[in-house]
Amino acid sequence: MTLLRNNFANADQLATRLARNVAASLRQALSGNEHATLAVSGGTTPQIFFEHLSRQKLDWAKVTITLVDERQVDETSQRSNARLVKAMLVQNESALAKFVPLYQNPAAAEVRDFDVVILGMGNDGHTASFFPGGDTLALALSDFAPPLLAISAPGSGEPRLTFSRTKILQANEIILHIQGSDKAATLDKACAGNDAMEMPIRAVLNSGRVIEIYWCP
Repeated sequence: MTLLRNNFANADQLATRLARNVAASLRQALSGNEHATLAVSGGTTPQIFFEHLSRQKLDWAKVTITLVDERQVDETSQRSNARLVKAMLVQNESALAKFVPLYQNPAAAEVRDFDVVILGMGNDGHTASFFPGGDTLALALSDFAPPLLAISAPGSGEPRLTFSRTKILQANEIILHIQGSDKAATLDKACAGNDAMEMPIRAVLNSGRVIEIYWCP
């Protein structure tokens, strides 16, 4: 387990630094390739980060943005991650980026490997849509999972779509963005054990990959 922890005093400081660093990583990816791909998570935590990132200057026309996971709801729903990303990230400078939604979009499974993936984490230890008790959790965490698969769980609300552990771990850079003392405690608990079915975030933390953690109170 190799975790690089970055702690900040507040959400705005975190969002500012994270946006600058992600933009730098995308520029680096574009320096040797014609395209770069960013996968982000939904929810309330990344919203300030999205606003900061959308104002970073880079060749956004060559960047594909997609989601790590999605609820199986239409984009008109307030619970749609695609709705959130379109409203708060694909704007300003980054309005030129190509956005690939997951719901009702079979082409999403063909998205190229991620240059940067930004994960969140719930207090139950889920990340992406790897929820404890998920009906396809074992498959999603396996080496044999398809890139994108459906999953339902008691704690997931709606049925979900999620990229697999294997697809996520193929990213050049993996970031975990969390906020609050409760999430810090959840992370400490996850780091103290190995059972990924109990706390699926462990499947990423214990993967052998370097995971950068951005945290603030």
